[in-house]
Amino acid sequence: MGPEVDLVKADKALPAKVQVVVIGGGIAGTSAALALAREGISVVLCEKGYISGEQSSRNWGWVRKLYRDPREIPLAVESLRLWEGLNEVVQGETGFRRSGILFSSESEQEEADYEKWISVARQHDIDVRMVSGSELKQLLPAGEVSWKSGIYCPTDGRAEPQKAAPAIATAAQRFGAVILTDCAVRGLELSAGRVSAAITERGRIACESVILAGGAWSSRFLKDLGVRLPQLKVRNSVLRTAPLEEGPDCTLWTRDVAFRKRLDGGYTIANGSVNIASLVPDSFRFFLDFLPTLKSEWSSLRIRFDERFRQEWHEGKPVPLDRPSPYEYMRVLDPYPDPQQNLNAMNQLVRQFPVFAKAQIAQQWAGLIDVTPDAVPVISEIDAVPGLVVATGLSGHGFGVGPAVGQLAADLVTGARPIVDPYEFRFPRFSDGSKPRPMKL
Repeated sequence: MGPEVDLVKADKALPAKVQVVVIGGGIAGTSAALALAREGISVVLCEKGYISGEQSSRNWGWVRKLYRDPREIPLAVESLRLWEGLNEVVQGETGFRRSGILFSSESEQEEADYEKWISVARQHDIDVRMVSGSELKQLLPAGEVSWKSGIYCPTDGRAEPQKAAPAIATAAQRFGAVILTDCAVRGLELSAGRVSAAITERGRIACESVILAGGAWSSRFLKDLGVRLPQLKVRNSVLRTAPLEEGPDCTLWTRDVAFRKRLDGGYTIANGSVNIASLVPDSFRFFLDFLPTLKSEWSSLRIRFDERFRQEWHEGKPVPLDRPSPYEYMRVLDPYPDPQQNLNAMNQLVRQFPVFAKAQIAQQWAGLIDVTPDAVPVISEIDAVPGLVVATGLSGHGFGVGPAVGQLAADLVTGARPIVDPYEFRFPRFSDGSKPRPMKL
């Protein structure tokens, strides 16, 4: 059972026609809908389940520039700027607070890698530095850590995944957007080769453009349009604690555990490195695309053969648009957490911060992260389907950059000056010989 998410009162009536249909009610989709509605553009957001039901409510809640892939840095910088004023814009609580984020440095090689990244970050005027000694102790006063230094960004922050996208969706409604839940988009209708309508389980919505912000479902949706997007899912398990006094305020990543303080005084805790990758049909379809990533990230992956193979085999079959789609049979991806992985993370945390021995585990859950071969998002027009913009493949970084992802997708739809240069997020990089790879400084 996933985390409890703030409820959005959805609209009931299906509009016959709008300018833009947004598919997906996560942080990217709701941010796109808000950006469009604020410009007076008629927009409907269709979510097959409920707002923020999947990874947008299940992530760690980090909002960071720290140690981003250099290609993502401008997006992260702009997103932090949007987060800063987001509570005021939405007239609600997203949970955003600037608290600082620290990554531990546990070897000379890590320290050298961080120093290289700092030289890149300073080109973007990011306030970041290596910390050690008394400053490290001041940031982590309750800690008994074995490592001697870390990389720290004091202007990074945190927000509440169970609150943010619902608050953004509710604000989009106030600006005129229509928000539909339990309303899956089965596919798109094309006229003269261009998007002309979204076909939902409730009926047809005529439109000029569509933004696909479908997270882990995006590759499946695009396949029905003859578009090949290399995208896979990895599972990460998380736990949260009841409120805990005397715990650290700074958000921390180490090899063994990562945590951040929650708005309610508890903590969100997870393993800092390990993810589970289920073998599914797409694992073989996209094997060559992901092979370089597999080689570089092998130590952090746990490969599993489980029920997801059979499930995705059936989900992948094409379905006529007048029949129920896979998105209706699986409203919300709600995978089981790995309790042993969570227990290991908690034990490591207690070892480094004895104060957490008092913590009571309140809930555990898991989420499926949509990843690309280079761990960089796709925020791009799709030339083969004019009128379609994709915003997906956020690769575990999506919550923090979500507001800027949504804004950039809206900019691409309207032709406005983009919030950042979209070149690094272009879809053709998977087919133009670029050979996408994860960050290497």
